Amino acid sequence: MHWAEVIAQKIIQKNPDKEEYVCAAGISPSGSIHIGNFRDIATSYFVAKSLRKMGKKAKLLFSWDEFDRMRKVPVNVAKVNGDMEKYIGCPYVDVPNPFKDSDAKNYAEYFEREFEESLKKFGIQMEFRHQAEMYRSGKYKDMVLLALKKRGEIFDIIDSHRTQEAHEGEREAYYPVSIYCPKCGRDTTKIESLSDDCTKAEYSCKCGFSGRFDFTKDFNCKLAWKIDWPMRWCYEGVDFEPGGKDHASINGSYDTSKHISKQIFGYDAPIFQGYEFIGISDSGASTGKMSGSSGLNLTPETLLKLYQPEVLLWLYSRNEPLKAFNFCLDDGILRQYFEFDKMYSDVKNGTANELTKSIIELASVDGREPNPVPMGLIVQLGSVVNFNLKMLELVFEKIGTPFKYEEFKDRLERAKYWLEKCSPKDMNKLRTTRNWEVYDALDENEKQEISQLFAYLTNGGYDLNDLQTELYAIPKRIRGLTAEDKQLKAFQGAFFKNVYKLLIDKERGPRLYLFLYAIDPSNYLPLLDFSYPKTKEEEDAENAVEEVLEENKVEYGEPDPVAPIKDEVELETFEKIDLRVCKILKCQEIRKSHNCYKLTLFDGEGERVIVSSIKHYYKPEELVGKKIIVVANLKPVRITGVTSNGMLVAATNNACGCQVVFVDDIVPEGTQIK
Repeated sequence: MHWAEVIAQKIIQKNPDKEEYVCAAGISPSGSIHIGNFRDIATSYFVAKSLRKMGKKAKLLFSWDEFDRMRKVPVNVAKVNGDMEKYIGCPYVDVPNPFKDSDAKNYAEYFEREFEESLKKFGIQMEFRHQAEMYRSGKYKDMVLLALKKRGEIFDIIDSHRTQEAHEGEREAYYPVSIYCPKCGRDTTKIESLSDDCTKAEYSCKCGFSGRFDFTKDFNCKLAWKIDWPMRWCYEGVDFEPGGKDHASINGSYDTSKHISKQIFGYDAPIFQGYEFIGISDSGASTGKMSGSSGLNLTPETLLKLYQPEVLLWLYSRNEPLKAFNFCLDDGILRQYFEFDKMYSDVKNGTANELTKSIIELASVDGREPNPVPMGLIVQLGSVVNFNLKMLELVFEKIGTPFKYEEFKDRLERAKYWLEKCSPKDMNKLRTTRNWEVYDALDENEKQEISQLFAYLTNGGYDLNDLQTELYAIPKRIRGLTAEDKQLKAFQGAFFKNVYKLLIDKERGPRLYLFLYAIDPSNYLPLLDFSYPKTKEEEDAENAVEEVLEENKVEYGEPDPVAPIKDEVELETFEKIDLRVCKILKCQEIRKSHNCYKLTLFDGEGERVIVSSIKHYYKPEELVGKKIIVVANLKPVRITGVTSNGMLVAATNNACGCQVVFVDDIVPEGTQIK
């Protein structure tokens, strides 16, 4: 059974005769609402859908907590308006809209609009509550007065969930409500006294203003969070509401609010589900919890440029709330699309189990029917034909998957956006001139392989299977090998690598037989024909490259003196060092570190992280995908706040700087260096 269905059953069991169940969520419009906040909505949304599936009436209620105080200015806001610090302490609804290109009435409305527009694309229908209007209209008046009358009891409840003891006089000075100052607009006020009937207060503000507040007719005040939350549960009749794992901790917000809800407002707290935070996986950037006030701020609208809405919902649906997962800006997104397509296809062809059916059903968007055209294939072939629609249709037809534009158009722009914005290194663009540098470095056998491939492709008349067979046969034929020869696979791999370098300046690319079959041969055959000398265009291009290299050439000094050989060690001592071949999966900068990268490696068994001070010598894109040698059994150590599980092997000398020792790609990860 799906996790949302389990929660729905608990809700029904708790209150079986309720006419309509309320599933709630809420967000403060403190800035652009990032996709991590979306887990709040998705969790309630899935539970509401599950209740309806069980024949129950359910409402999805969303609160805009726009009456919260501004705590800090988000990065993207500070960039467009540097004069926002003065509004800290004011409710978001009273802060001016900082964006001149928007007609939003205030700060809160700007970010609310932004988020609500993206929600429409998920087909999620919600009933909205704007908390500034709810408070200032007096709808919460009676509950605010009740909280004031029971302020001593509330203090005792809060105190019972704290680890530190209360100070003398703290209980008498406690008030569960903050008054927004009519002069400065902030909540920097202090209640000095409260009337016996708890309806009137004398207060002062840090700005120098002092006044009298009548809670029966003055409503510019707000209950503290742990009282506000249960008050709204009671007012709205909430049956379920999720929250971040920080709220779910023992003696955390939910525990405290649950106690207040029952004892003060006489309402049984709704069923609560804590959820894990969501991260971002990006080979060229940091990975971590998203925050509206940091650089890790991906909005749903931004991610919808990469993910189809049902794929985004599927990520939330398939992962239980307390399970963390990442949105992928790296090639992990292709794996996620593949896994979604597999589940979706299983449901369509009737082979899916009940859990898979529920996962896909909850992630569905009304009015949309996704076509599982492989995203990896769109990415691979799309960049080669420059995303020309007719050419792409022709390519799909040639390789036996005749997808039409209507079938892949919803993914096409997303594939293009991902390649251009997130993974330009994966763009497969044909060279414009022959690569003489690569060709001249080949031995005679390798040159013959290129010549035979050129002749075969020029003659034409082959189908896809013929081409695949020929590509593997060429190295075998040139060297007179048989299928049983152990060296054959290595020679075939080197041949493929040479062809890629000659065509797209990379050592790997899309499956070679598909690549060569799908693209018009007239576009790439000239790049494989070395039967005539260099052209003037090619010489000019080489000279231009050499000039750029010369300009960027790093000047090193004289070689360091050769250090004396260290003391001899026994073979047994040397064998204790475990040197392993590892592949670099990610290269990330470390905040506040000027010298180090955080490298995520695959060591043949799993992922490991090491920290290496090579930042001044390599760019991330020069490292990702490369294989290196690592001291795998080095005792872990903390470096710049990151635990490093090993050390890479590199040569360092004044004459060359730091040069990492790379290993040929043919060597499998996990291979020991002996």
